[in-house]
Amino acid sequence: MQSRSIRSKIADYYELTKPNVWWLLVFTAIGAMIRAGGVGEKFSIEIEIIILVILATTCGTAGAEAISNYIDRDIDALMKRTKKRPIPTGRIKATNSLIFGLILATLAIIFSFSIDSINNNRSMPIITFLMAFGLFDYVIVYSAYLKRKSFTNIILGGFSGAMPALIGYTAVSRIITTEGLLISALVFIWIPAHIWSLSLRFKEDYSKANIPMLPIIVSLKTSIRLIALSSIILIIFSLMLYEIGIIYSIAAIISGAIVLFASIKLLLEPTQERAWTLFKISSPYLAILFIAMILDVIINSI
Repeated sequence: MQSRSIRSKIADYYELTKPNVWWLLVFTAIGAMIRAGGVGEKFSIEIEIIILVILATTCGTAGAEAISNYIDRDIDALMKRTKKRPIPTGRIKATNSLIFGLILATLAIIFSFSIDSINNNRSMPIITFLMAFGLFDYVIVYSAYLKRKSFTNIILGGFSGAMPALIGYTAVSRIITTEGLLISALVFIWIPAHIWSLSLRFKEDYSKANIPMLPIIVSLKTSIRLIALSSIILIIFSLMLYEIGIIYSIAAIISGAIVLFASIKLLLEPTQERAWTLFKISSPYLAILFIAMILDVIINSI
């Protein structure tokens, strides 16, 4: 009975970190890291860097989500989509969620500084700065302030979502590069349409909680057109990164065509159902592009 209770509590804390969010962001860090290691004549990444990047981005993203759950505990209790989360149901105390999140965030900073130490960047700890910026942007700028005040919340808060990819790339390149910025920008541009489609699907929930997501403050047709437009911008931007490799280019063209088709249908028939279809299609889109990046490196290394 006791072991079952421990397993249940572990599962609750795991759920608290929103694994469906951080798994994808950590994967973008891994993909960007591998891409950076494949730039040059020979693939090269130190094993310590690989381990520390995974630990840092996992703790950082999971910790940020745990703290966000603490901040959002009142509105989560109001929304059907979130009222069964660990804090609203009482499975985890709110203060415990905050403490857990702060511990993970602290570990993320420590792991990040360890990367800087290995890269001899102690005097200018760029990875540590990127991690701290990502945590500040998500926890303070997005969750604590903008989420309840402005539709720009997901745009300005989107910088945090781009940080894992930039951290992964920069941990290998040791300096911020143009390609590293472009790859992280791919994540940044992906975020608004994805989240706006979700908020449109659960519009009543967000309205009840008084969260000013785009679909809540503008008309249905306007929000849907902006969602479709941002999806088209994402596709165009992804195709601009064709120099990453042939597999990436093929994946960007095929997956982009599918998203484009769904976006055009959404423009022609602006309904919540079409927006939800676009959300479901865009969910694996980012992962597919980063998988393609990894495959390009593997093939080029053979």
